[in-house]
Amino acid sequence: MKKDIHPDYHQVVFIDAATGKKFLSASTLTSETTVEFEGQEYPAVRMDITSDSHPFYTGKQKFTQADGAVDKFNKKFANFGFKNN
Repeated sequence: MKKDIHPDYHQVVFIDAATGKKFLSASTLTSETTVEFEGQEYPAVRMDITSDSHPFYTGKQKFTQADGAVDKFNKKFANFGFKNN
Protein backbone atom coordinates (compact mmCIF):
# COMPACT_ATOMS: atom_id res chain seq x y z
CA MET A 1 0.00 0.00 0.00
CA LYS A 2 1.24 3.50 -0.78
CA LYS A 3 2.04 5.72 2.17
CA ASP A 4 0.58 9.18 2.75
CA ILE A 5 -2.28 8.86 0.23
CA HIS A 6 -5.11 7.98 2.61
CA PRO A 7 -7.19 10.65 4.33
CA ASP A 8 -6.83 11.26 8.03
CA TYR A 9 -9.75 9.62 9.85
CA HIS A 10 -10.57 10.75 13.37
CA GLN A 11 -13.50 10.60 15.78
CA VAL A 12 -16.21 13.23 15.17
CA VAL A 13 -19.54 13.81 16.93
CA PHE A 14 -22.40 14.44 14.49
CA ILE A 15 -25.34 16.43 15.85
CA ASP A 16 -28.80 16.33 14.28
CA ALA A 17 -29.92 19.98 14.03
CA ALA A 18 -33.61 19.03 14.23
CA THR A 19 -33.57 16.64 17.19
CA GLY A 20 -30.27 17.35 18.93
CA LYS A 21 -29.31 13.65 18.84
CA LYS A 22 -25.53 13.10 18.94
CA PHE A 23 -23.55 10.16 17.64
CA LEU A 24 -19.86 9.41 17.37
CA SER A 25 -18.33 8.20 14.14
CA ALA A 26 -15.03 8.15 12.28
CA SER A 27 -14.83 10.79 9.57
CA THR A 28 -12.48 12.89 7.49
CA LEU A 29 -14.54 15.99 8.33
CA THR A 30 -13.06 18.53 10.68
CA SER A 31 -14.61 21.29 12.73
CA GLU A 32 -13.37 24.04 14.98
CA THR A 33 -16.43 23.54 17.19
CA THR A 34 -16.07 20.91 19.90
CA VAL A 35 -18.56 19.11 22.09
CA GLU A 36 -18.25 16.84 25.10
CA PHE A 37 -19.52 13.35 24.40
CA GLU A 38 -19.27 10.51 26.91
CA GLY A 39 -16.66 12.37 28.96
CA GLN A 40 -14.33 13.38 26.10
CA GLU A 41 -14.04 16.38 23.79
CA TYR A 42 -14.58 15.75 20.07
CA PRO A 43 -14.99 17.96 17.00
CA ALA A 44 -18.70 18.60 16.39
CA VAL A 45 -20.40 18.64 12.98
CA ARG A 46 -24.04 19.74 12.71
CA MET A 47 -26.16 17.83 10.20
CA ASP A 48 -29.47 19.09 8.79
CA ILE A 49 -30.92 15.60 8.75
CA THR A 50 -29.84 12.21 10.06
CA SER A 51 -31.55 8.86 10.55
CA ASP A 52 -32.95 10.24 13.80
CA SER A 53 -35.08 12.85 11.99
CA HIS A 54 -35.42 11.54 8.41
CA PRO A 55 -39.07 10.65 7.59
CA PHE A 56 -38.08 7.27 6.12
CA TYR A 57 -36.47 6.13 9.37
CA THR A 58 -39.01 7.72 11.71
CA GLY A 59 -41.98 6.09 9.94
CA LYS A 60 -43.56 9.40 9.00
CA GLN A 61 -42.83 9.16 5.28
CA LYS A 62 -45.79 9.85 3.04
CA PHE A 63 -46.35 7.79 -0.07
CA THR A 64 -48.08 9.20 -3.10
CA GLN A 65 -50.94 7.24 -4.60
CA ALA A 66 -49.99 5.88 -8.03
CA ASP A 67 -53.18 3.91 -8.64
CA GLY A 68 -54.96 4.89 -11.82
CA ALA A 69 -52.00 6.74 -13.33
CA VAL A 70 -52.29 4.79 -16.59
CA ASP A 71 -56.04 5.34 -16.73
CA LYS A 72 -55.55 9.04 -16.08
CA PHE A 73 -52.96 9.21 -18.88
CA ASN A 74 -55.20 7.36 -21.32
CA LYS A 75 -58.14 9.60 -20.47
CA LYS A 76 -56.06 12.76 -20.85
CA PHE A 77 -54.60 11.79 -24.23
CA ALA A 78 -57.55 9.84 -25.66
CA ASN A 79 -58.28 12.52 -28.28
CA PHE A 80 -54.75 12.40 -29.72
CA GLY A 81 -55.25 9.07 -31.48
CA PHE A 82 -53.15 6.88 -29.19
CA LYS A 83 -54.35 3.31 -29.06
CA ASN A 84 -54.02 1.29 -25.91
CA ASN A 85 -52.93 -2.32 -26.54
